Amino acid sequence: MQQRLDEALLLTLDELCRVGTVAPGWVLERVEAGYLQPAAGSGGNWRFDAFALHRVRRLALLEREFDAVPELAALVADLEDEIARLHRRLR
Repeated sequence: MQQRLDEALLLTLDELCRVGTVAPGWVLERVEAGYLQPAAGSGGNWRFDAFALHRVRRLALLEREFDAVPELAALVADLEDEIARLHRRLR
């Protein structure tokens, strides 16, 4: 039962693109570069979790609003995640 529930929470590539307002090619480029990780699957059968959706939205915002190249957007997102993790640890 738990596995089915977890699978229900995963997004397909099309769902991720629709909710994250990005194109499939945009996602493919970032997965291939290692800036975005599918939670499950391979090739065209990827599944993405809530963390991936959050990351897609963050990367897209950084690239769009600050005209950041994908590498820089990924670095900034990684640093923000690390800062948030450290803040949680301090509490």
